[in-house]
Amino acid sequence: MNTYNLLESIKLKTVYGELPSEVKDIYVDSRKVTAGSVFVCTRGYTVDGHDFAGKAVESGAKLIIAEKQLDIDLEKAALVVVKDSFKALAHIANKYYDYPSKKLNVFGVTGTNGKTTVTNLIYSILKRDHQKAALSGTIGFNLDGELLPSENTTCDNLTNQQMLDTAARKDIQNFILEVSSHGLSLGRLWGIDFDIVAFTNLSHDHLDYHETMEHYGYAKGLLFSQLGNDIENPKHVVLNADDEWFERYSYMTPHEVISYGLEANADFRAEGITYDNDKTTFTLHSPDGSFDVEMKLLGKFNVYNILTAMACLYAHGMEVEKLIGIIRELPPVSGRMEKVEVEAPLSVYIDYAHTPDAIEKAIESVLPFKQNKIIFLVGTGGNRDKSKRPTMAEKASMADYVILTTDDPRYEEYDSILGDLEKGMQHDQYALIGDRAEAVKHAIEVSEPGDIIIFAGKGHEDYQIVENTKYPHSDKNIAIGQSKIKYASAQ
Repeated sequence: MNTYNLLESIKLKTVYGELPSEVKDIYVDSRKVTAGSVFVCTRGYTVDGHDFAGKAVESGAKLIIAEKQLDIDLEKAALVVVKDSFKALAHIANKYYDYPSKKLNVFGVTGTNGKTTVTNLIYSILKRDHQKAALSGTIGFNLDGELLPSENTTCDNLTNQQMLDTAARKDIQNFILEVSSHGLSLGRLWGIDFDIVAFTNLSHDHLDYHETMEHYGYAKGLLFSQLGNDIENPKHVVLNADDEWFERYSYMTPHEVISYGLEANADFRAEGITYDNDKTTFTLHSPDGSFDVEMKLLGKFNVYNILTAMACLYAHGMEVEKLIGIIRELPPVSGRMEKVEVEAPLSVYIDYAHTPDAIEKAIESVLPFKQNKIIFLVGTGGNRDKSKRPTMAEKASMADYVILTTDDPRYEEYDSILGDLEKGMQHDQYALIGDRAEAVKHAIEVSEPGDIIIFAGKGHEDYQIVENTKYPHSDKNIAIGQSKIKYASAQ
C-alpha cells in the first residue's frame, strides 16, 4: 500500500528519515515482521514494543511508528513519531484493510456473564438460517465453521481488523464479537463499525483492573457511547431491562434501544418459565406477538441469554416465529451448563461460572430437580481479582458440599487462593484441594447416586495455566474417567 495514503489519517506526526513509497504489511510483534512492512510500537502489560524496534528493522521493517524518537538505523527504515501509537494503529490498520467492518453486519455483546453463550447462540442461529457468520471470543475465532485459536476474549486492534478482513474476503455477511471491558478500556475495538450491540448484565468481576463497579460499568458503556451520533445509518442497542445499568446505557446512545427481561415490561419478555434437567420452557411476549418457547439450554440465566440473542437477531431482521423454531433444535453451548454424560447415576454439568453472580445462577438452575445433594466445585485464577473470592465461596455455599480449588493458579500459591475463598464459606461441608485434577476426582469420589455435580470455572477450556505455561486439563474428561472407575467397581 502507498505509505503516504496509509499515514494521511494521522495529522500530528514527525517523520525521521525517508518514507518508503510502499509498505506490505503491519505488525505489532517484532518476531513476525517481514521485509517491507510497518512495525507499530505499542505498550503492553509486560513488554514495550519500543524496545524491539531495532530488531524489527533488522528483520526488514521499512517503517517504524512510535511514541518517541528511537535510536534506529534511518538508512534502513523511517521513523514516524506520534502522540499515541495504539490509536495510530487503529487508524492505519483500518486504512490498510480498507475498513472491513463496513462490509459486514457486526454484532457486539458485552456484560459480566453470558457473553460467550449469547455470541455463540447468535452465530448458531445465523448458521441454521443458512447465513454465513464468523465469531470471535473466548472459545477462539470461528470463521464460518473453521475454528482458529485466539489469545484474548477481545483481540488486539490489529488482529480484529485482520479477522474482519478475512471474513469479508470470504464473503461472510455477519461477524459477532464477544466484547470484554478490558478490550473496551484499552481501545481494542477502535475503528470497528458495529451495527447491533448488546448488554447482558453487570456484577462483581475484574475489580483488580477497574478498581470500582462504577469504573467497570462505564467501561462496558463505551460499547454504546462509541456507536456515534449518525442516525442516518441505523444501529440498534439491546439492553437488559432488569439490570440497574439499563437507564444509564439507554442514555449513552441516540440509537434505538430494544429491551429484554423477566421482570420489567420489556420488548422481549419471558414468563411462566418451567425448568427441567434437560430443557427449559416459557412464554415469550415480543413485538411479533406471544409464543411458546422450548430450548435445551438450562436455567434462568439462559432464559436471559436466549432473550438477548433473539432481540439481537430481531434487530437484524429475523422474524420471531422463525427464531423460535431454530432455538428448539439448538444444543447447549459448550462448557456453559453443559450436561456431561457419565456412566454413573449422577447428573454432571460443567460451566464457566467464575463470578459470584454466575455461581449463584448455576446452582439455582439445578435446584428445581434436586433429588439428593448438590456438589459444587469452584475455583478462581491466581494473580487476579482477589476481592471477589470470599463472595464466590459464599454463593457456592448454596450447595450441600463445596470443593474449593483453583482455575489457573499462574504464579500464586494454592494456599493463598484457597485461603481467600475459604473466608466466604457459610457451612463446614467443604474441602480444600488446590490441585484441580484431584479436586475433580474428589467430587466424584464423595458423590452418591442421585447427586448433582457442577464443575465451575473452566467450562470448555482444556488447559490450566501454571506460572506462564498451559498444561492439558479437562474437567469433563477427568469426571467421565473417574465416574467409570468409581461406579463400575461399585456394581
